[in-house]
Amino acid sequence: MAVAVAGVLVAAGAISYAVAEDEGSSTVPAADSADAGFARDMAVHHQQAVEMSYIVRDRTDDEDVRRLAYDIAQTQANQRGMMLGWLDLWGLPKVSADPPMTWMGMGGMASGKDGALMPGMATNTELKKLGTLNGKQAEVFYLQLMTDHHKGGVHMAEGCVDQCTVGVEKRLAQGMVNAQESEIDLMTDLLKERGAEPRS
Repeated sequence: MAVAVAGVLVAAGAISYAVAEDEGSSTVPAADSADAGFARDMAVHHQQAVEMSYIVRDRTDDEDVRRLAYDIAQTQANQRGMMLGWLDLWGLPKVSADPPMTWMGMGGMASGKDGALMPGMATNTELKKLGTLNGKQAEVFYLQLMTDHHKGGVHMAEGCVDQCTVGVEKRLAQGMVNAQESEIDLMTDLLKERGAEPRS
């Protein structure tokens, strides 16, 4: 287990280091750039996905949902570490006084009310509700919340693909788009199996 964890950390470190060696990387992104803004905002967005995934794993015994939640938690925690590592490498702050998504011209899109800092994010009230549900109810609510979450994440990742300048980060963003769109399809199928559908 320790060897596997070490391998993941080494890989993440190698990818983070690769950013410093990326094409055109002689210029460090500015604090208000799309590269920095995406790294900051998606790190926050990912953290909530990890939180929701661990909540549902404690609320259901269904192997399909538990496996999906585990995959999402592990993938997004790893990606979050990369993005925060890049900000460290660039010597840039991990927080900004600007509203989330300002880097893509959408600083006013989410009010931040009840913890929903960006489009697609669950509110604090919804997270608390998820923690009170069990079995099929928990599965359905999680799948609906995570579908919304992924849709918001895909939109932001597409923004980075269009606007970011660091090649490694653009490729990570494109990978997020591909993976999360696939997971949206999977979650739609899982909802259908439970007699439910996405909220939007």
